[in-house]
Amino acid sequence: MAISPQAFPRRKRRPSAGAFVSPKLSEINLLKSLLLLTKEISSLKPLQFLLRRNSLSIIRKAKLLAILFEELVRAPMAFFSTSAILCFEEMYIVLQRIKTLIEDCSSGTSRMWLLTQSQSMANQFYELTLDLSTLLDIFPVREIDLSEDLEELVCLVRKQSSETKALLHPEDESLRFEVLTMLDRIKKEIVPDQSKLTEIFYGLGISDSSRCREEVESLQDEVQNQSDEKSKSELVALVGLVRYAKCVLFGASTPRSDSRRRKSASDIPIPTDFRCPISLDLMQDPVVVATGQTYDRESIKLWIESGHNTCPKTGQTLAHTDLIPNRALKNLIAMWCRDQKIPFETAESKDKPKGVTTINKAALEATKMTASFLVNSLSQSQSFEDANGVVYELRALAKADSESRTFVAEAGAVPLLVRYLTSDVGSAYPNLQVNAVTAILNLSILEANKNRIMDTDGALNGVVEVLRAGATWEAKGNAAATIFSLSSVHAHRKRLVKKTRVLRGLLDLAKEGPASTKRDALAAILNLAGDRDGVFRLVEAGVVEITVQAIDDGLPEEAVTIMEVVVKRGGLLAIAAAYSAIKKLGSVLRNGSDRARESAAATLVTICRKGGAEMVAELVAVSGIERVIWEVMGTGTARGRRKAATLLRILRRWAAGLDGDLTESYGATTTTTTTTTGVTSSTTVAF
Repeated sequence: MAISPQAFPRRKRRPSAGAFVSPKLSEINLLKSLLLLTKEISSLKPLQFLLRRNSLSIIRKAKLLAILFEELVRAPMAFFSTSAILCFEEMYIVLQRIKTLIEDCSSGTSRMWLLTQSQSMANQFYELTLDLSTLLDIFPVREIDLSEDLEELVCLVRKQSSETKALLHPEDESLRFEVLTMLDRIKKEIVPDQSKLTEIFYGLGISDSSRCREEVESLQDEVQNQSDEKSKSELVALVGLVRYAKCVLFGASTPRSDSRRRKSASDIPIPTDFRCPISLDLMQDPVVVATGQTYDRESIKLWIESGHNTCPKTGQTLAHTDLIPNRALKNLIAMWCRDQKIPFETAESKDKPKGVTTINKAALEATKMTASFLVNSLSQSQSFEDANGVVYELRALAKADSESRTFVAEAGAVPLLVRYLTSDVGSAYPNLQVNAVTAILNLSILEANKNRIMDTDGALNGVVEVLRAGATWEAKGNAAATIFSLSSVHAHRKRLVKKTRVLRGLLDLAKEGPASTKRDALAAILNLAGDRDGVFRLVEAGVVEITVQAIDDGLPEEAVTIMEVVVKRGGLLAIAAAYSAIKKLGSVLRNGSDRARESAAATLVTICRKGGAEMVAELVAVSGIERVIWEVMGTGTARGRRKAATLLRILRRWAAGLDGDLTESYGATTTTTTTTTGVTSSTTVAF
């Protein structure tokens, strides 16, 4: 058989520290701890469906031992020998391990994984029972002077323990063999027999969609517990099998309760240092560039591959394009996500069709079968209710990984999903519209799918319709996120900025939506502002006024980042529009985060340099502005300090009556600053 039982790694268990350390307790407290421990084991429920006999047998032995320790606690001896105390301490450790093993096999553990590990687990139960038997052999029966009944009880437990065998129930072994055989057949592109699937899943007690969903989550958690790639790929194969079985056996469905859904990063405020300066999203794979700035790998790669050779944040020329992983920050982000119960997936490498060959073959084929089954089901759906379940499953599958996105798109999902983006569907079935636009968003993460979506008739118009008239804020926000994703391709960005409905929809959403939805809209606006024609159109549409409002709405970082790009690229029209924002930028400079103050300082430098004395006078009118600038020079980021120094020089030249030469003054300052940072060019790009 191609997949051997040994291919599945032993679980990285999580026992308590007490399971491996001898307790340093007084004699009476040690006996009380043993009594408490045996009662805790006795109260545990035997494992269901798998290893039931093994767990039941050892729980029964713990119940008998509880009687022994209860009597010893009730009438303790005045003195125990050293050998007796050592026996009690060793028994405490064995009982702790027994309790840990049962809990580890029962609480949140994947039944499919437990099935593949059933022989290993049976051996562990057997070894612990033998350890218990050995300790009972040396138990100081005579020294303790037990009653005749208790002596018989110790002998009984000892005999039962010594006669225990490492047996695996025939039904468990049969199910295990069927799963391994099925994975082997899936590798050969043989569709699983539905009757066999039913036998396996009902035999494991996985009898409905919600159970399957829990099983997938448990398997995914187990993947994270493994360290080597081979082990992970084999576990991913089980994930693929369960996903396929869920759809085939129990049909496509949505979660019963939204309250059980995991939070997403857009639901809560993200710490500033965890956001990518380019996308403003939570970084999945932070990397450091030559200037020392940190970006999300996917965003900075797109920036470099689009022809830029400068650092987006500082404007400095990159000495090299190597991307160095920021593992410390990545670990901090992962820990924060776990605390917030937010899924954290490492960023994928550049999506290429050939990349799928590195993944477990069984997992790939199972995913391909699942995608084909769902798309076929969607094409045959007779009602919107049925379609909603299938679309939700496609949404979840497209979120999983790049291979799933490839298979879902190749199966022809995009044209079918477009049908559910209309306002009519949204008004009657808002959840269906949300699921459809979110599925397209998840598909768009894959580079190749961006082209598929843009080339599909009605897809872009459908997304824009949801953006402007979606039934829910969630639908509108995900439509904005889709625009953001599509606009990362230069050709698509050129096409998007020419559509007034896109710009108007994003600006309206940034003005009226809730905080999480506004972030999606602002991120898309920032991407579109990367195109010079897009900047002009955004300024005409009122982007400056929207960003000023966003500052008041509690999104200063996103707002000033957009304003910095707009005034830099938008010419005199943008500068004139920014006049009304000067005092607001001064407020951000005073009270904003380090990154917000940095962008605010850079924006004000550009406004004052290009706008002349009138703009400088407006800034000077801000109360205490010079002191605020001094604070940024002393406590801001490196770039923020440089920008603040430049801004202060501009203000002093204006105060000295040299306002007619502000542009030249700025250029001279730029030359000096760029020299100190090691950039030989005398242009303003260093800022």
